[in-house]
Amino acid sequence: MSQSRTVRRREPRTISPAQIIVVSFAAVIAVGTLLLLLPVCTAEGNQTSFLDALFTATSATCVTGLVTVDTGTHWSIFGQLVILLLLQIGGLGLVTFTTFFHVMIGRRLGLRSRLLAQESVNGTGLENITLLVRMIVTASLLFELIGALLLSTVFVPKYGPRGFYLSIFLSVSAFCNGGMDPLGFEAPFISLCNYSSVPVVLGTVMALIAIGGLGFVVWSELLEFRRQRKLSLHTRVVLAGTAVMILSGALLILLLEHDNPATLGPMGWGDKILNALFGSITCRTAGFNTFDLAGMHSGSKVLFCVLMFIGACPGSTGGGIKVTTFTVIMMTVWCVIRGNSETVIFRRRVGQEAVYKALAILIVSLLAVLLCFAVILAVMDEFHPVLSELDVFFEAVSAFGTVGLSSGVTAAANAPARLALILVMYLGRVGPVSFALALSTRPARDRNIILPEGRIAVG
Repeated sequence: MSQSRTVRRREPRTISPAQIIVVSFAAVIAVGTLLLLLPVCTAEGNQTSFLDALFTATSATCVTGLVTVDTGTHWSIFGQLVILLLLQIGGLGLVTFTTFFHVMIGRRLGLRSRLLAQESVNGTGLENITLLVRMIVTASLLFELIGALLLSTVFVPKYGPRGFYLSIFLSVSAFCNGGMDPLGFEAPFISLCNYSSVPVVLGTVMALIAIGGLGFVVWSELLEFRRQRKLSLHTRVVLAGTAVMILSGALLILLLEHDNPATLGPMGWGDKILNALFGSITCRTAGFNTFDLAGMHSGSKVLFCVLMFIGACPGSTGGGIKVTTFTVIMMTVWCVIRGNSETVIFRRRVGQEAVYKALAILIVSLLAVLLCFAVILAVMDEFHPVLSELDVFFEAVSAFGTVGLSSGVTAAANAPARLALILVMYLGRVGPVSFALALSTRPARDRNIILPEGRIAVG
């Protein structure tokens, strides 16, 4: 008696959009590292180790801004141009650029390419994704050009033709929330400290950071607002949350640091307000600084950690857990306290899937930061007398939030600590949950399966 066997054919495995995006960032980092190792990228008299090249390429591609060597003095002009290109690609995403060039040469995008582009820019629909990608790249280049022209009014009179290059670099770095600068020839690792009383420079950089951090979908809705006269819940939360974060952050920085002789103390009140506002904007993911961060009070460092961890907005050039994630979590807590079973924001119900994802992002992000913090503490015991635990935590949050502000830990870090920072920068840029999904090989479970309810006590 013969038994028939049913052979189950294995379906071909497809690569998800999340996996492609994760791999694309890794590929850009790898190519950037190899380029930065070329002798032509290093200024005369300097040498570049593999770890310095990898750290710089990761920091630029992940638009973080933490550096182990000074950008303006260690790298040649060619090396700085490589970093500038990495900042631009990292800010907008390799997938976004690839999609844009395909559209420009007239290639029609298939469903898979549209899904990939949608994932890259956090779009909400496939209908107008090609128009959205075209708008993103065009508007980005336009904003960067306007920013460069405004900055050149300061740098060209000061440095002549070189001022154009400095203005372009700073404009791209600010818009992409990169935080790197080529001003190290003024003083190593100086950032914008020499321009703390120049409103044109600080105002332009602040505007570029804020615009780049709003998110591409928000731009699209704001451009269409005159015609449609309505904004989605996402855009309303982004605009309200961003305004609250910037203004409250600036006020707290001013209150905490106005009399600190190492930071805002020596400035006049006009400059105090301007620099407090700049600090509130830049610490959300940009990484420029106008005063010595290591000299801040402990309370200010904690405040910076909170702002850096929250970060910018989804689909933007910035990092962090995102303003919308933080808003959903806080409103969920508020609704639970009030006895509501659902999360409501601006009289709109937020779906459970968004709430669960926000909680997952928060927990996984906290674990990533704490793991990096623990690793750095474990491998840098000899630096404890100089760098406090708060400084190390500050650096871990800055790396994860792709901010780039430093309290001095990166410069003093050894190889294992720098590798930990490299990994957390990468996780912060691609997103820890997206990275976990990209590594997952299990197919999504059927959502229609209903399981028996179980009871568990919490609180």
